Amino acid sequence: MTSHLTYVPAPDGLAPSPQYSHVVWGTGRFVAISGQCAFDASGAVVGEGDAAAQAHQVFANLERCLAAAGAGFGDVVKLTYFVTDVAHLPAVRDARDAHFAGAPLPASSAVQVSALVRPELLVEIEAFALIPERSAAASDETGTE
Repeated sequence: MTSHLTYVPAPDGLAPSPQYSHVVWGTGRFVAISGQCAFDASGAVVGEGDAAAQAHQVFANLERCLAAAGAGFGDVVKLTYFVTDVAHLPAVRDARDAHFAGAPLPASSAVQVSALVRPELLVEIEAFALIPERSAAASDETGTE
């Protein structure tokens, strides 16, 4: 079962953007993912000084968080990018495109910040997703809620 999401790339009166959807809505279970940074499983920073390497690690971390909720990138409705320099956005978009692999692009916002939680971090990304509610029959078949 997939979530029912509707993407509106350009409502009347707004110019379309190839980088995001202006509006996304749907039904299902809401999942909020805290801002992820470029930490590996041991807590070490990946790609110090390299926005592309950090962005790829961040999306890998988001993927792990989404999986923990039973979701994937196709369920994401909103991304918020926090970067220490807007010049990092092309690297972030490249990493996003590699991980979304053809899924519709969610709504998104980008914010340049003066610093993140540690000085060697360049990128932080938070995500919101909608995943389908499991029916009672599906829950009974799998033995889960």
